[in-house]
Amino acid sequence: MGYPASLKHRLNERSIVVAPGVYDALTALLAVEAGFGTLYVSGAALAYTRLGRPDIGLVSMSEVAEQVTMIHDRVGADLIVDADTGYGNALNVQRTVRLLERAGARALQLEDQTFPKRCGHLSDKSVVSTMEMVGKIKAAVDARASEDTLIIARTDAVAVEGFEAAIERAHAYAEAGADVLFVEAPRTRAQLEGVVSALYGVAPLMANMVEGGHTPLTEAGTLEEIGFSLVIFPGAIVRVLAKTAQAFYGALAAEGASTAWSQRMFTFDELNAVIGTPEMLALGRGYEGGGSDGDAS
Repeated sequence: MGYPASLKHRLNERSIVVAPGVYDALTALLAVEAGFGTLYVSGAALAYTRLGRPDIGLVSMSEVAEQVTMIHDRVGADLIVDADTGYGNALNVQRTVRLLERAGARALQLEDQTFPKRCGHLSDKSVVSTMEMVGKIKAAVDARASEDTLIIARTDAVAVEGFEAAIERAHAYAEAGADVLFVEAPRTRAQLEGVVSALYGVAPLMANMVEGGHTPLTEAGTLEEIGFSLVIFPGAIVRVLAKTAQAFYGALAAEGASTAWSQRMFTFDELNAVIGTPEMLALGRGYEGGGSDGDAS
């Protein structure tokens, strides 16, 4: 499944791009079937699901690349990939960009935290110097194979150096070549509006909605009115699934059966229909007996 306008083009249109968080091929498939053409591969969601651990820099670059490859193999949506700090210095950033771009990333998000990083809505973060981050952004821009692969520059300086310092950093990152600017964790509606007032027209602006985080939850339509071009909901799917799974496992342990949950889950056949089992089996039959075109008719 492809999308006619590039992500770069769509981010420069008036309508906001909404990118739900995904962490594997199944969540990506379900998001695409819901109508989303842009997905956010969340580093936090990968830490939660692959490791059962917090988002504190434990997920490696190779693990992210492996997951992006599998997601890209299953869906044609534009993938925005959380590349944390780039996993090292400017030279590491260049390798990260090359690897994730080949894996299927349409945009890579780099942040100015020190390593190991923390989730943007956790406390006690620290940031590298503006000069170091500028060097990383320039390295990322130089490393990408296509100008349609976007570099998103995120600053976590609001919580460390203050709002005005974060805006100054964002300006510097744009001058270094960042395609999209992401000021993480504004604390109020006024700060959200302040981001736009200070940076509108410099580059498309990205907002991050984290349920229970520091930024007030704001609807995509309102963010569009304020002036944002992109909004992500990175960890929502994990919070939904984790709460549901906790309740299901508790009921299963107590009752010894899943019967009470039967109306809240796909049947065996329904799930197979969602993931395309009949179509794949038909495709395989088309190759039996030396078939060469996969035609199952």
